[in-house]
Amino acid sequence: MAPAIDKAAAAPDPRDMKILGAIFAGGAARRFGGDKHAAMIDDHAMIDHVVARLAAQCDAVVVVGRAWPGLTDVADAPAPGLGPLGALAGALAYAQASGFDLVLTSGCDLPDIPLDLATRLSPAPAVVAGQPLLGLWPSASADRLIEWLVAGEDRAMRAWIARMAARRVALAADPANINTQADLARYVAGFKPPADPRSSR
Repeated sequence: MAPAIDKAAAAPDPRDMKILGAIFAGGAARRFGGDKHAAMIDDHAMIDHVVARLAAQCDAVVVVGRAWPGLTDVADAPAPGLGPLGALAGALAYAQASGFDLVLTSGCDLPDIPLDLATRLSPAPAVVAGQPLLGLWPSASADRLIEWLVAGEDRAMRAWIARMAARRVALAADPANINTQADLARYVAGFKPPADPRSSR
């Protein structure tokens, strides 16, 4: 179960669009040495911290590339094994088919993303400069990305960011990114539930 966060305290998207939160969780996590999405932080799985922070600013949250209790799981598109862009394409296609205007994305290993991230990244498309898996994308770009992947274009996230002319938005501090057991230990040692619901940590 995700830690409780007051949705009303999170800054709303100024354009009042329907937003889908999408967590990319299909990676192998070789550097971590196990299923890092399930690593515990303050008695909650790391992915549940991401769920809570996305749920505070999105209309619904899904997980891409993996099943997780309580969440709809979405498949990569157009096929598995295409990395983060396949996850993004799957999320965009699901969002477009389900009536969402925007997709706010995060990796499963980013447990302290800002509660006003959608607002900071609006208007879409935009990504966090230091962590491009954190992005806000129009669901209408789903077909374009799938065509890009089917055509065998560059599968690097930076290539798609350039193709879409997505803005790179700098944050005052990059959210913690848990890639190794040492990263997790450092984060857990300094973890404090956010005193200000609008702060990232």
